[in-house]
Amino acid sequence: MKKVVTLLFITMSFLGYSQEKEIKKDTINSLSEVVINSDAIVGNKFKAKNKAGSTFYISEADLKVFKQDDISRILINVPGVTIQETDGFGLRPSIGMRGTNPDRSSKITLMEDGVLIAPAPYAAPAAYYFPTAARMKAFEIIKGGSQIQYGPYTTAGALNMVSTQIPTAFSGNISATYGSYNTKHFYTSLGDSFKNFAYLVEYNNRNSDGFMDIDYSSKKKGFDANDYVAKFRLNTDLDAKIYQSLTMKLQYSEDASQETYLGLTDTDYKTNPYRRYLGSNEDNLLTDHFQLMATHYIRPTQNLTFTTKAYRNTFARNWYKLDAVNLGTTSVSITNILADPIKYSGEYNAIAGNNNTIANALRVKANNRKYESQGAQTVGNYKFSTGNVKHDLEFGVRYHEDYEDRYQWVDGYAINNKFMNRTNNGIGGSDSNRIQSAKAVATHLLYNITIQDFVFTPGLRNENITITNKDYGKLDPNRTGANLKTQENTVNVWIPGMGILYHINDSYKLFASLHKGFSPPGALPGEDAENSMNSEFGFRMNKNAFSSEIVIYNNDYSNLQGADTMSGGGSGTGDLFNAGKARVNGLEFTASYDIMHNSNVFKLPISLSYTYTKTKLKSDFISPSWGTVTYGDEIPFIAKNQLALTADLEHKKYSLAVNARYIGEFRTKAGQGDIPENYKIDDNIIIDFAAKYHLTNKVSLTSNIINLLDSDKAVARTPAGLRPSHPFGINAGIIATF
Repeated sequence: MKKVVTLLFITMSFLGYSQEKEIKKDTINSLSEVVINSDAIVGNKFKAKNKAGSTFYISEADLKVFKQDDISRILINVPGVTIQETDGFGLRPSIGMRGTNPDRSSKITLMEDGVLIAPAPYAAPAAYYFPTAARMKAFEIIKGGSQIQYGPYTTAGALNMVSTQIPTAFSGNISATYGSYNTKHFYTSLGDSFKNFAYLVEYNNRNSDGFMDIDYSSKKKGFDANDYVAKFRLNTDLDAKIYQSLTMKLQYSEDASQETYLGLTDTDYKTNPYRRYLGSNEDNLLTDHFQLMATHYIRPTQNLTFTTKAYRNTFARNWYKLDAVNLGTTSVSITNILADPIKYSGEYNAIAGNNNTIANALRVKANNRKYESQGAQTVGNYKFSTGNVKHDLEFGVRYHEDYEDRYQWVDGYAINNKFMNRTNNGIGGSDSNRIQSAKAVATHLLYNITIQDFVFTPGLRNENITITNKDYGKLDPNRTGANLKTQENTVNVWIPGMGILYHINDSYKLFASLHKGFSPPGALPGEDAENSMNSEFGFRMNKNAFSSEIVIYNNDYSNLQGADTMSGGGSGTGDLFNAGKARVNGLEFTASYDIMHNSNVFKLPISLSYTYTKTKLKSDFISPSWGTVTYGDEIPFIAKNQLALTADLEHKKYSLAVNARYIGEFRTKAGQGDIPENYKIDDNIIIDFAAKYHLTNKVSLTSNIINLLDSDKAVARTPAGLRPSHPFGINAGIIATF
């Protein structure tokens, strides 16, 4: 480990002494003050690299290189971020940071335009809804001590997605692509700004036939997703003594996906990784999401601003999917069937369509749930100076409430002559019939004080949370309350943090941070909050055409928190469990260099990122999803090594870009030493390619290749069985702006 750190420092120092170059826009060199964007929490790369904590900013220019609409591919180059692929298109990604379980992104703070965006961030954070990545103009990733003002999850990090902004003048955008597996993407936007009024409307459609084939069936395996957004702004004159603006945002999206939790056995995967068993023929997911948000911005004085956001998000989903098989005695979960198809040979032959079955043998569960999340938040910022000391004070308060309503049932199906037909309609609420809700008041105070070459950033957050679970029982579908069981948990926690940034000179910076990590508890007895003490130390370099950052961090848990989710290999109750003491530490490195910085014709920026993660559980326990855990076991789903390399050749008429990423092997059950084959995902290399040709300044032809080497290695073993990434695919299209 020490040799790796030494080598990286030497490499940074050597590359830094290149010849001077002209400062390029949209880089960390830009010192110009940008127009305040009330939807961003970082704002630009320059600000990201001048925070007293690990911060990564993906700009609009970065996103245009590959024009990806899969969030998994957008974030894979960010050091410290773990992505667990599930569908190959990034529809419902699983994202973790700094060793947290990536399962449904439930351990990080997810935001869109600075507002919590998970369906029920406190009560049920598993992100079965994820904003459409293609309509985002920036992604802000905050880790370490920089994140405490963005709770409630402060252990690993926060992700803020900045949506398309209202343009400053009349403009529009139209793009359309078509590619492998009948995959289509269409996007259009139109907007304008006047003296006191501005607007933006946009539409995004993405659909595909999918790359999987269901046995004995011609049914579509893909998805069709639509996203509509409208923004309107009223504002005073820009030179008004007290400038104010009010922005309304309306967003609606709908998605129909023929997705399944049913993967493949090891033997079947080796034969054909893109096969789906007949038992998944009826699996589908229907969702709709609505957001209403109002943002008020006021600048009473040049040094004082207030940004207030009121928001309401509603989300409804029904993931109708095979859950278990019962051939007449007991039900066997699809996870257990695929883990041991010999022991459960009868059940395996049923889902594979090899044998006819009795009525109701295949248990298809309607995971029907509704979510609501709403609240209001205000953040104030006051800047002033006393002599040579600069002060920047941020203070905020948020009231939030959310809930998850589970109203689920199970239908029965049978296999008859290679056909899957329904034999029984379940009763609503007979599988799960409960509402889990949360109310929270969060406040924070962050103080940046600059004294010569030092920036000190002490901060304090308070979360006052009440989580309530109302279980009506499986025998009360009308929710009369006859069998109602109510459980409640309240927590009031202070979350301190401290960061220090030291400017060695204009090119070199040191930073360090220390903060408390926290995740909310559940409502049931014994579902404790997650607590940790987290520290990091980093070095940044920005010299001429070269920039880099290296961070060493350590997260020391007094109580690590897990969840019993089917997507994570458990039974799917959603209940939390305590994993006790644990430690996660690692190294994050990123560097970029423009090889042709002296050329007036070409640019060739190259970027490299590397992540090393070491995990250790320090308690013995039995969990529903991680298995039997003993002291010293590693946390599952975390690769020790990740590496990504991107090169982008740019010319005024065209561009060529390639991205190669390596993800090391990881385990799907807690353990130590060599990973057993039945709990292992092998290491993998994926290469993507993109090309553009500019017909005019306004019109460009685009193409990209996904998975250039056509790697068919498995990327996941949960929820049930092995599943692949997106195979080799080509997409081509056109982009026009006006």
